[in-house]
Amino acid sequence: MEIRPERGGRITSLRLGGEELLEQGIGVDDPRASDFVAGGAQGWDEMVPNLEAVGSLPDHGEAWRVPWAVEEESASSALMSCRGRVVPFLFLRRVSVGERVRAEYSYTNAGRGAHLAYWCAHPLFKFESGMEIGVPDGERLAELSPGRSTKVFLPRGSLDRVRLGWKSGAAIELVWDSGLTPDAAVWVCNGDLGGYRQVAVEPAIASTVLAPGESLEWWLEVRDCRDGDGP
Repeated sequence: MEIRPERGGRITSLRLGGEELLEQGIGVDDPRASDFVAGGAQGWDEMVPNLEAVGSLPDHGEAWRVPWAVEEESASSALMSCRGRVVPFLFLRRVSVGERVRAEYSYTNAGRGAHLAYWCAHPLFKFESGMEIGVPDGERLAELSPGRSTKVFLPRGSLDRVRLGWKSGAAIELVWDSGLTPDAAVWVCNGDLGGYRQVAVEPAIASTVLAPGESLEWWLEVRDCRDGDGP
């Protein structure tokens, strides 16, 4: 795994058995861009504290546009922090790598008034036609026509894991606590938006109101499922 703290804490590489699983983009990398796609849609980012651009908050949130601080680091884990400039939040993410990849998160209202907290995972895995996308109607998503993209919102609280599998035999399962992060969506892009080919499973916390000093905590895991027997 490779992470760039200066680039919004982006996880740029996630390999399984030597195979890169994250989409590596189309050669665009500009954190100053006005929208996320123009900035370079690749790797694994966190969407905090918003999804769509609103007011002075940029598309896909502030977190991908600002440098993160490395608070703790070891051979198998890293704790990083990010502070909002428009919305007063403190966002923490600890990533631990072992038999599975585990990301542990917290979001704190660092301001003087209540505000809506939002987080959505944005891991952009590589897409290939006919791959396994383990959600209802996933077969249709896996056969998305070239040059198209789509996003499907899953019923709230309906899933707490999604399996992705590639023709190479690589397979993973993304797992979360649907009680903590009940919202989820799947994004698929097959050559749209300039040529991106990616699939993202996006568990989310949508607009929870936090009082000053109040925090939320949650987690997300990526598990190796190459043999089809689970983690």
